[in-house]
Amino acid sequence: MESIIYALNEIIWSNVLIVLCLAAGIYFSIITKFLQIRYFREMVKLLFGGESSDKGVSSFQAFAIAISGRVGTGNIAGVATAIAMGGPGAVFWMWIIAFLGSSSAFIEATLGQMFKEIKGGEYRGGPAFYIEKGLGIRWYAMLFAFATILSTAFFLPGVQSNSIALSVENAFQIPVWVTGLVICFFLALIIFGGVKRIGKVAQIVVPFMAAAYILMAVVIMALNISEIPGVIKLIVSSAFNMDATFGGIFGMAISWGIKRGIYSNEAGQGTAPHAAAAAEVSHPVKQGLVQAFSVYVDTLFICTATAFMILFTGQYNVVNPEGGFIVENLPGVPFGPEFTQFAISKHFPNLGPGFIAIALAFFAFTTIMAYYYIAETNLSFLQRDNTQRWPLFLLRTLILVATFYGTIRTAALAWTLGDIGVGMMAWLNIIAIFLLRKPAMAALRDYMEQRKKGLDPTFNSDTLDVDNTEEWDKID
Repeated sequence: MESIIYALNEIIWSNVLIVLCLAAGIYFSIITKFLQIRYFREMVKLLFGGESSDKGVSSFQAFAIAISGRVGTGNIAGVATAIAMGGPGAVFWMWIIAFLGSSSAFIEATLGQMFKEIKGGEYRGGPAFYIEKGLGIRWYAMLFAFATILSTAFFLPGVQSNSIALSVENAFQIPVWVTGLVICFFLALIIFGGVKRIGKVAQIVVPFMAAAYILMAVVIMALNISEIPGVIKLIVSSAFNMDATFGGIFGMAISWGIKRGIYSNEAGQGTAPHAAAAAEVSHPVKQGLVQAFSVYVDTLFICTATAFMILFTGQYNVVNPEGGFIVENLPGVPFGPEFTQFAISKHFPNLGPGFIAIALAFFAFTTIMAYYYIAETNLSFLQRDNTQRWPLFLLRTLILVATFYGTIRTAALAWTLGDIGVGMMAWLNIIAIFLLRKPAMAALRDYMEQRKKGLDPTFNSDTLDVDNTEEWDKID
């Protein structure tokens, strides 16, 4: 079975998907005239605007839910894996896919807002909704919904819980199954409380955990400030096959940098539009810009902080594709959160393992919360009415079982299943947002025209030549 899983991952994550992700980011950057640069100040401004309502969460809460999905194991263990498999140059390609992917994130989040619905008294939306309403292809929408439920409720939670369990065991010698039970207990308390509780928990936990982690990274960077130019030079030279040590793995740097970059920031993957659709905003583009900014927070801030800590201290290994290691500074530790734990321990011997275990627990736990919300949204899409409650109970049970199982299975298998989940959604969503680029661009032009007039942009479904956005007429 494991050999089948690994073979399936190789098919899904072929070079075709990597090229598709890069091409989408480049294309959307060009047609939006590099919106990710021009509207940076607007992104920050909109982040703290708006308030929640009975039907939706605030822009910041939606941002926090999306960030809680983006900021997780990928920012600690994922960065370590990228360096281990692709060398320091993989970090550069993570930066590139984040910059380009910010435009993809804008398109998908704007579409999520445009085609959202009010179901069960709450806003619901995401790729399944905009595929059906925007493209009119019901079977494609159902396929995405099924693939997303499978990924977010079964494949992906185990990656997060596995990393929590391993880091806690390494730091505190607590058995992985005990950690698994504790995670499931607190997760059950939250997911049985619905999306509002998820939003409230995320808006408190996410800023705290991100700030604490970045503060630690800033301290270590300050202690190694003279080495920053050298680390940046190492990353760039390795990325372009100019470093003698890592020159032979140029292709691996690109492949693993993009793969782990997409896993971390989720731009174009189709997960963030679910949270974007839940926001209470006056125009879809507002939340599109906020979600574009979240990609920066995830990769350019948090992933970079992790990479610098690891590379400053030299606490990493790099695998040779032909066998053995190109660099082996940590014998017996192929890849994982241990890289970051050892990096912090280099400066704070008594703090590293425990700090990373706690940070990773917060990062990964909130990510599992976000996965549940995404799975529940797609279940609501498949259920035309929400009168039957047993599918929801089954979904909650499945994600709890998958979370616990993830703590006791091998890290390699957990990551492979996670990659399959990410890859399935990325294939389906990137094709969809490319086909739906015109409605998203129409919304952007409408927003820009209103801003030029000095107005606070509002969305009127009658002013744009876009069908099936009538739900906006119901919004107070």
